[in-house]
Amino acid sequence: MRIGCTLDGGGGRIAAARRHATAFLDEARGELGLPVSQRTRDLAELVVSELVTNAHKYAPGPVLMELRITAVHVDIVVRDSEPVLPSARAADPGRVGQHGLEIIKAVAEELFVEQEPDGKRITARLALADTLSPA
Repeated sequence: MRIGCTLDGGGGRIAAARRHATAFLDEARGELGLPVSQRTRDLAELVVSELVTNAHKYAPGPVLMELRITAVHVDIVVRDSEPVLPSARAADPGRVGQHGLEIIKAVAEELFVEQEPDGKRITARLALADTLSPA
């Protein structure tokens, strides 16, 4: 199962992206019976927010978001027109902001950053079911 959408204009696209992600995961859980945990749903909202916020801040033009789901994981893919690839900055507890990529790397099973002819594509992969032990 997959969906894609173009997120145009302004900061409203960040909230729209979160709504698309949660609706997609709710549909996968309800209609397909996939084991989408609340934790995965929350992390997907966080990852979508961080990726779309960065695209909104640094890339002109529309942002494309695609969500793909399998029996074990969900991929969150964001494409934008900025050709410069992001990189995580060195840890600095005094820095305000610019921790998005660090956060995504901490919660995603995998993170792929790829340059494309007209910009870049970032894919974050999250597990559907909780993988943390109860302890």
